Formats: sequence, C-alpha cells, structure tokens
Amino acid sequence: MKKFVISLITIGLIFSFAYAGTMQPSMERKPVESPAGRRLEPKRNVPTYTFTKAPTSIAVNYYDYMIGSYNGLPIRVIPPHVQGGGYFMTYHGRSQSTGTRRMYYSYLDAAGNLKINSTITNSQIHEGYGTLAVDPVSGKPFYSWHAALDGTSAPVDVLCVSDIFYEDLVGLWNEYGTIIDNPYSLSTTTDNEFIWPTAVIGPSPVQDMRRLYIIARNAESHSVNGNPCENPLIVYADFDENMIATGVDLVWNYIDIPEMTAWNHDTTAWRRPFYSLAVDQLGNLYYAGFHFANDADNNSIDEEDMDVFKCGNYGQGEWTRVSAWSTFPMVNPPAYPGADHGYFENQNNQPYADGELGFSAMASASGHCNTVTDGLDRVQTMGIWALSTNEGSYYPNMQYVKSFIFDPSDNTFEIKEIYPQKDPADTHNACFVPWDVVEPYGEAEYIEYQNDDGTIDYYLSVVTDWPYPYWDLSAHGDAMSFHYNNAKLTEDNDCGLMAAVWQNSWRARQYNEYNDADWIDYQDTPEIWISVSPDHGDTWSEPIVLDNQNVPEFQGIKPMWVYPADKVIYTRMEGKQKVGKLGFMFYNDYTWGSASIEYPVGNPDGGEVMFMELEIVFPEGGPDAPVDADDYTQTPAIKLLDQNFPNPFNPSTTISYTMNNTGDAKLAIYNVKGQLVNTLVNGTKEAGKHSVVWNGTDSKGKDVPSGIYFYRLTTGNHVETKKMMLMK
Repeated sequence: MKKFVISLITIGLIFSFAYAGTMQPSMERKPVESPAGRRLEPKRNVPTYTFTKAPTSIAVNYYDYMIGSYNGLPIRVIPPHVQGGGYFMTYHGRSQSTGTRRMYYSYLDAAGNLKINSTITNSQIHEGYGTLAVDPVSGKPFYSWHAALDGTSAPVDVLCVSDIFYEDLVGLWNEYGTIIDNPYSLSTTTDNEFIWPTAVIGPSPVQDMRRLYIIARNAESHSVNGNPCENPLIVYADFDENMIATGVDLVWNYIDIPEMTAWNHDTTAWRRPFYSLAVDQLGNLYYAGFHFANDADNNSIDEEDMDVFKCGNYGQGEWTRVSAWSTFPMVNPPAYPGADHGYFENQNNQPYADGELGFSAMASASGHCNTVTDGLDRVQTMGIWALSTNEGSYYPNMQYVKSFIFDPSDNTFEIKEIYPQKDPADTHNACFVPWDVVEPYGEAEYIEYQNDDGTIDYYLSVVTDWPYPYWDLSAHGDAMSFHYNNAKLTEDNDCGLMAAVWQNSWRARQYNEYNDADWIDYQDTPEIWISVSPDHGDTWSEPIVLDNQNVPEFQGIKPMWVYPADKVIYTRMEGKQKVGKLGFMFYNDYTWGSASIEYPVGNPDGGEVMFMELEIVFPEGGPDAPVDADDYTQTPAIKLLDQNFPNPFNPSTTISYTMNNTGDAKLAIYNVKGQLVNTLVNGTKEAGKHSVVWNGTDSKGKDVPSGIYFYRLTTGNHVETKKMMLMK
C-alpha cells in the first residue's frame, strides 16, 4: 500500500524592503506530499457568457507582480447617471524594463473604450500599491498610494488625490499631499511605517456628505522575533461633490484598532493578520479576514482564525473583535476498503485519529482577499481552505475556494462553498470531502490497481485542485502561495448579483509537476475562474473558466493578477434569469511568473495591462426577481421604502412603504452608531401601501435627542434604508 511520505519544508521569512512594497512572506502551515488526484471539471450549472469587450491592451508594463491593490479592487464602476457610466482603473507599473515604478490611472467609457491612460503624478519617484474608490453620488474618484518621496528605500509615505472629473475630462487633480507621513508615532513606538493603502467610501454622519476611509498597514513590527504583524492605521475625511469640484482641502482624522496595535507590540506571541476593510450603509466599519498565531518559540497557538473587527458610529466608536473557527473536522478514511486504520499518516507514520484532520482556512494563502458588505448588511470574505493536520501541516493539492459570511445582527459566521461544492444530496458530510463525492455518501472512494503478480492495491480516489495563478509551490523561495493568491469578491449590486474571481493552474501543475502528458497543451496556461451568485452570495454557480486553449479571445494570453470590477452592472432579464456585465483588469504576462520580486521566476520581459468585460447570465433566484420579466427595467433596484415626511421633523414623522406581496415585514429605527432605537413594524403585512408614524421615541417610550436617524425596511430578501433628521 502506497503511503504519503511526510516531507516537512521549512518556510523561512524573506525580507523585502518597504521600498519595493512587497509584503514579507510567512506560512502558518508546512506542506506535505499529497496526491496529484483528479479535478472535477465545471459542468453542471456553468453560466453562459459573451464578451462585450474582448481582452484589450491598456499599456505595456514591465512590473509583473500584483499590479493592483493587495486587498482592494482597483477597477471601479462609474455610476451610470454620471457621463453614462464606464470604469476607472489604477495600477502600478514600469513603462521600460529599467524604469521607475509609477502609479497609473485609466478611464474607460461605458462601451469599454479607453479614453485615457496616464501616470497620476509627474514626479519620477518610486510609487506603488495604489487603491481606488469612486463616490457613488458624483462618480468622482479618489486615488491613494505609497511613494518614496525622499528618494530613499524607507520609509515611504501615503498620498491621496481626487479627480474633479468634469464633463468627461479626467486627470483634473485635487492634490491632498501626504496623508500618512512616515515614520508615524503610534502607542509607544515612533518608527511605524503604514503603507499598502486600501480605500472605501461609506455614509457620513454629516448631512449630504460621504466619508472616505483609507486604511494602511504597518510594515514595521515590534512583536516577538520581529515577525510581520501589519496592524492598521485608518485615515478618514468627509466630503461632498462640491468640495471635490472646487478643490476644498479635506480634514483628515486618524484612528487605529487598539487590539491589533497591541498585537504589534506583543513580545510573547506573534499574530499575523490578513484582513481587508469594508463599510456598510449604516456607517459601520469592518476589518475582516483570517489570522494565524504562534508563540515565542514559533509553535502554533490553537485559536479561532476567522475574524471581524467591527466599529460603529462611522469609525468613531469602539472596536470589538468577533472570531470563529474555520475548521471542518474530518474522519480519516480507511487505508483501503474494510481497513481498520486510517489512510493519512502523521510524521511518525501512524494514522491520524479522527478529528486530527480537517479543512481549515489558509490565512497566509488568503492574504490578498478583499472584504465586502452585501445588501443584507452582512460581511463577506473569500479565501482558500486546505486539508490540514493537528501537526501544523497541510496537503497542498487539496485546497478549495470558500467564503465566510458574518452577520453582525447576531455575531454569527457561516461558511459558504464556492468551488467545489458538496452535492446537495449529501447530507452526511459538513463540507465537500474530496474522497467522498458520489453516492452513497459517507463511504470513501478508491481506485483499484492490479499488480503484475495479481495482487490488488487500493489508492484513495481524491479530487484535487490548485486555486493559484502559478503551478510551482516552491517558486519565490517556497512562498508562491503567499505571494500569488488573489481571490476577490465583487460587492453586492442592487439586485443581489455578486461574482467571485480567482485563478487556477491545476492543469499546468499536472504537466509540470507530475509529467502528465495529457496536459501538455496547458503547461504554460494559467486560468481565470469566475463563479456568480444571484442571491447576495448565499449560493454560487460552478465557475466559468477562461484560458488560452479553449477561449479564442484569450489566444496567446497568459492572464495574471486578475481583478473584477467592484460591482456587476445589471443589463436585462433573460426569461427568469438576470443578466449582468462585469469588467476586469488583469495582466498578460509575456513570460509566466513574476520576475519583479525576490527569487524571480521567468524573464524580465514584462507584459500588458488588460481590460475586458463579460455579460453573464446568472442562475435563477435571488432578491427582487420579477414575476414578469418585462417589469424589470434598466434600473433593477425595487424601491419599496418612501422618504419620511416631513423631514426634518419635530415631533413626529410618517414613514410609508409598499409590500409587493403579503409577507413578513420589519421596519426599524437606528441611530448614527448603528444601534437599534425602536422597531415600528415587525410582523406579517398584506400586499399594498402601508404607513406608520414615529414620534421620536425609543423602544421604552423615551424621547430621543435631535440628530440623524436611519430607518430600515426588511421584507423577504429585500433590505432598504433611508436617512432622516429629528430637529428639536
């Protein structure tokens, strides 16, 4: 019986200058040898799609690593009411092989035609890792990035500009200068360096304004052994359209997350976070993702690894952390049919006991995830889960894409499988089990092999996968999975449409790693995988696969560093299915592998920044699905909640809402901190128009003070929120 040979590979830290802007790699688990296996090809409910804009070159770029933001979406939809819509993009790059890395911006019209592509600044200084946020009201963009203003390797500073974007004219900059001047003093230390910014825009407590948040991560660590800890600094400012149009300076405020600042100064333990920032429509901030923890001797600390740090009152409240385990414990399958001992063995060649194996989130292999809030005000983060052991090791070939949904109303986590998913008929397993994929469930599957002497061997039949844009785990000093992971979620649009985007190199790995000649045509071919959801991310389709062997539009293209736009653009109904367009920015790598970071892979011959757009037919279901498709107009969001009247008000106001069908309805009042003030409606309501009066009191009948309040209607899958003002 063939067994897996445990081969512990020590993953060392590779130190990069902040000047280069590359994060220091670290792996929380060690890889062990795992079977090549087989892959489930997407086939059951793969959405149909068409190219509304075929892959198009934006610019030649000789910087071939992570061209967009680490943890954000560097391509953003321009609201359709502004200049007819379109996209803004940002990326860093070199126009020549020996040139300085610069920050660029691009503007494309609604047809996907490039209108302008240029550097943001005229200064020949080292810039990188930019971020982009677009004002949902005016469509005007903000850009932020880090730059070596003094020309030295460290520290670098964080800068910000906004674009007046007037009558199709772009590049009319409001320069806010340095918004984080490093080294930055925080807590007891003065040498902090906050870089790698990510920007989001949410509501503001100031009437008719929005609030821009820019989060940057600390490249300097004071934790045990000096290991990277990346506690954040958040910079925020309120703005409106007129302030951008007239070039008014913004007032910047600074906050940190105290618990994470303490992590950075912990000399007894090392916690490495991999988080991203999001904001909901009530002004609650969320910093969410995964982390791992080690003690001073670099032994793993067993603790919950999925985290959401949350803060109410537009980032001015108290930060609290809610955590949960990402692990699905596994039963060790029998070594062969009828065996009384398990198949997977530990480093002492003894079978793992049941529960010593499990599918767990790979924090460092999910380090470039982003976080979004959906239409139900939940928080979602995408990541990679792997079959892991209680010895701190994992099986690299059994890694699969999942997400977690955090519901702040009850502080609960739910893990969703994106791909592969367990069969709906499988009621035995808690998640997809790669050796138990067909009925009867609960029984491991084997491949029978007859030897020359007539004896029979049994091999566990395993579904494997490789959700990375490169095939070689050992690339970049055994840190490929740290550097190359890039799974991204779009935000929820007005009718519940979302997309999950990642890359896959399983076919290339079969040839390059295992010499399987069946896959020779894919030896140099990374793939783009796109799964879509019609219902806020509650269910996911099997993925669309784009590669240069099966998709004519991709002939000659090696797609890397793929970023979807922040939202799907609804276009029409096709029967009972919604159809939406999704734009992408990605990199066509002339030679596969990054030559721009340490332990380079491939040739330094560069590539191209690319744009494309797909129109995708989504699965049936989700919110706001019309009974009659003809009723679904170009603006798909169904508005059921009216503006209160009068507004502002004193002492009372009337709130009206519409029920399309008889069903449960909840109408609740919240203050600017996101706290529940009063519930006006909570029960079954008949179809039709309804009204309720709020007299400015809380749930105990006490008068509430003057200020801004939010009222939210929840009915079925529909959630709608509006703002009102009580003036006494």
